[in-house]
Amino acid sequence: MHWQTTRFCIDLAGPRVMGIVNVTPDSFSDGGLHGSTEAAIAHCERLCTEGADLLDIGGESTRPGARAPSADEERERVMPVLRHALRLGVPVSVDTRRAALMRDALEAGADIVNDVQALRGEGAEAALAAFPRAGICLMHMRGEPATMQQAPAYADVVAEVSQFLAQRAARLQALGVAAQRIVLDPGFGFGKTLAHNIELHRGIPALLKLGFPVLVGWSRKSALGTIIGRPVQQRQAASVAAALAAARRGARILRVHDVAATVDALRVWQALESRTDPS
Repeated sequence: MHWQTTRFCIDLAGPRVMGIVNVTPDSFSDGGLHGSTEAAIAHCERLCTEGADLLDIGGESTRPGARAPSADEERERVMPVLRHALRLGVPVSVDTRRAALMRDALEAGADIVNDVQALRGEGAEAALAAFPRAGICLMHMRGEPATMQQAPAYADVVAEVSQFLAQRAARLQALGVAAQRIVLDPGFGFGKTLAHNIELHRGIPALLKLGFPVLVGWSRKSALGTIIGRPVQQRQAASVAAALAAARRGARILRVHDVAATVDALRVWQALESRTDPS
């Protein structure tokens, strides 16, 4: 299994770690820590030294109730960091739902677009179709970030999320996007209760039956906080546990804040599960 992106054909025989770079003042877990261009660039470099296989750079917080930045503001946050990250030797993803920023990032050489709206925004499908090698991550979100956690309801969350993602992938393929470019994200925490998130996690094998790799983003989410009763700054262990559990169920891209801890945990898990001597 591989993921075709602009510059890289990413081998997904085993799980890959995607490091999160939030160039925002208000992200739920690390808002402001990497808000300046200089701090975000340093964070990109740090995540690479920690073993990140990919970087995901975003300039808009999509936490519940977050204020959306203007298009110019988001672009000014993201583009200088993205241009530097493209020199670090790993695939670089732009995390945005705006078609104009997608085009700017792809023209600069970005490898992947990671869109919480699954390319439903105006012009987004055309932006990806115009770049015949770029990767895309399609995510499920019920509603909008400002309102998505207001009483979300599903008759069957796994079936409904699977149907939505299958329809979006089919739409892109009809526009000429090769299947090898597409990865799916069930969208933990985006319009889901704790029970929905747990059911979706258990349903990762069902999502894999759609024929695409699965990306998961459990890292530091409020659902984990509910389970362990700890604030966002104390959810590293829970995040690593959730990432390993997702990998065990077949997820191939783990989108995380805590790269070093996740990389170490994966190495130990793989060594213990392998039939060959890790030495």
